[in-house]
Amino acid sequence: MAQRIVRWNPVRDMVAMQNAMDRLFEETWRNAETPAKHHLPLDVYETDQAYTVFASVPGLGADDINITLHEGTLTIAGEWVEPASEPEENKVRALLRERTYGKFNRTINLPQIIDADAVEATYENGLLTLTLPKQPNAQPRQIPVRAGNIISAN
Repeated sequence: MAQRIVRWNPVRDMVAMQNAMDRLFEETWRNAETPAKHHLPLDVYETDQAYTVFASVPGLGADDINITLHEGTLTIAGEWVEPASEPEENKVRALLRERTYGKFNRTINLPQIIDADAVEATYENGLLTLTLPKQPNAQPRQIPVRAGNIISAN
């Protein structure tokens, strides 16, 4: 049995490695879309007095959104229900399906203590707005400085 000698070509090996890496990244991004489809995007803003959270939850009623606040952890949950399929006799085929369906759950930790009794939630045109006031003892306050018998507010 004769042995065949193959000349080593580093360029060919580098191209093969590049193709393998391209396939790996392509598969990773394709698979990354699946968990993210139930991801609830949020905008969170902070002032000295409160946090404001905005979440887009189109197609749901206010009763379909569950909000909990426990020990500085805010959770927003719900479910987008898939519309019932058409009977087979209509022979309807989806040409494009970009909306997502299923349960969603988003949890964030807030860095300061919230006054849970003063939290407000509004829902209008698919936009959930949460106002989460900070407890007074968590808010910055001005401390007067005494100079002898005179009080300065600096």
